[in-house]
Amino acid sequence: MTSPNIDAARLTLALNELRLPAIKTLWPRFAEQADKEGWSAAHLLSVLAEHELAERDRRRTERHLAQARLLPGKTIDTFDFAAIPMVSKAHINAITAGDGWIAKGDNILLFGPPGVGKSHLSCAIGLALIENGYRVLFTRTTDLVQKLQQARRDLVLESAIAKLDKFHLLILDDIAYVTKDQAETSVLFELISARYERRSMLITANKPFGAWDAIFPDPAMTLAAVDRLVHHATIFEMNVESYRRKAAQKAKGRGRPATIASPAEMAPD
Repeated sequence: MTSPNIDAARLTLALNELRLPAIKTLWPRFAEQADKEGWSAAHLLSVLAEHELAERDRRRTERHLAQARLLPGKTIDTFDFAAIPMVSKAHINAITAGDGWIAKGDNILLFGPPGVGKSHLSCAIGLALIENGYRVLFTRTTDLVQKLQQARRDLVLESAIAKLDKFHLLILDDIAYVTKDQAETSVLFELISARYERRSMLITANKPFGAWDAIFPDPAMTLAAVDRLVHHATIFEMNVESYRRKAAQKAKGRGRPATIASPAEMAPD
């Protein structure tokens, strides 16, 4: 029972002012336990502080997950490593520890045809990094390019790119769907240059580097972009048959046959 010498209402107000919601909620229970078990004041304070820190970590993780915009349900445990033998689960687990490559601004590049799980794996890596305390943003490359184009028109491109610095890892999904026919895709090059050796990027692509001339306005820019991305990078080649194509083939003969879209029409994997 709470000591009669404690003004509970006043203590609650003080804890609100100090922004210590976990301690505000838990102190009566732990104070009662401390009275019964003869805890020292230092032990009680330590227990309350540990719970407050744990609650802050939980809230921070929830906030960072909401900001990350990861695809739901895409975790390391749900990724089919058996279907992608060139990707090791042990290697991915080592990567998601984050310390080292994240601090140096190194990159990860995932290559492979549509439907092999590139988006799944990138989100799984992002989720694990968030759980380890890092900040991550997942976005379709075309969506981000459009936002940066608008920022350039508004004369705030430098500021828009700088705001992305708060994310330790920026995941650009489906970079190959950006084409130089879209106005001013050089903003993508400016983003890559701004993060070079400072902040990490994870990029998924359906096409090898040799086909990236379709993304950037000229070959020199293509070469410079590739050079910056691969200088400090881990590259995964996921060249296996598409999960979706396998599923479509299995569906044949069971009711109406599935229609397989062309690569340009397919959703990101």
